[in-house]
Amino acid sequence: MSVIDIDHLRSWVGKTEQVDDLIAPTKVAALAATLDRDDPAPRAGDALPPPWHWTLCLPAARQSAIGPDGHPARGGFLPPVPLPRRMWAGGRLTFPQPLRVGEAVQRRSQVMAVEHKSGRSGELVFVLVRHEFHGTAGLCITEEHDIVYRDMPGAASGAVPPAPTYQVAPGDAAWERIIVPDDVLLFRYSALTFNGHRIHYDRRYVTEVEGYPGLIVHGPLIATLLVDLLRRNMPGANVAAIEFRAVKPVFDIAPFTVCGRPEADGKTVKLWTRDSEGHLTMDMTATLS
Repeated sequence: MSVIDIDHLRSWVGKTEQVDDLIAPTKVAALAATLDRDDPAPRAGDALPPPWHWTLCLPAARQSAIGPDGHPARGGFLPPVPLPRRMWAGGRLTFPQPLRVGEAVQRRSQVMAVEHKSGRSGELVFVLVRHEFHGTAGLCITEEHDIVYRDMPGAASGAVPPAPTYQVAPGDAAWERIIVPDDVLLFRYSALTFNGHRIHYDRRYVTEVEGYPGLIVHGPLIATLLVDLLRRNMPGANVAAIEFRAVKPVFDIAPFTVCGRPEADGKTVKLWTRDSEGHLTMDMTATLS
């Protein structure tokens, strides 16, 4: 059983990090290819689609500083939460103006909150991180990033936890696209985001150590595919903000479907993902300007 020293973990609140990058056309083209888009070659000055910034300003930890799960060892910028499972739980983003291909970009990050909860599934620690992305014209993106850490099922008592109850996905989509999350898609997105988390590519680790049935599809990749669905069906739409939450993990053992529906107000688009069993896995609201 992990012992949570929440006061110690909260000492990370206020910690900051700054990372600089350059928006290279080759990386933009590589992400477009990974999303199976037939876009023209990116040129300097082109607007970067949201939320493609997740391929930018990536911390480059030395190989010797990598932890057993493939992430940088805990206790640097993020607090050293002693729970083995780490997941991207959701986020809230605004896009005041676009980042542009070829320009320099800087990500300024700060740990805003660390909270501890106990539930049916065991111990949980939530970490809230705020990011700001600045381009040559100033602030371009604000992001509140929710991270959740959890224990292995039944780790505290050895008992099998109760089976979770999953929400049924809405059935009134105006748009749908089936995604086949094969090993190559997950590998390419991990490479583009310099994400060494083993749950996305190491089948033996994810099934034998973390106890999942298959490789886990990246939360940011799913969110990107949802916004991409909007862009495919509403060409030229300007996404001003998105808010999303991960409801259920998506595994590579079956296809899943990205779904969307524009609302009657003309400014809001509801987006969600549905797994092969009909369960809701991610819920998103996009606001247009």
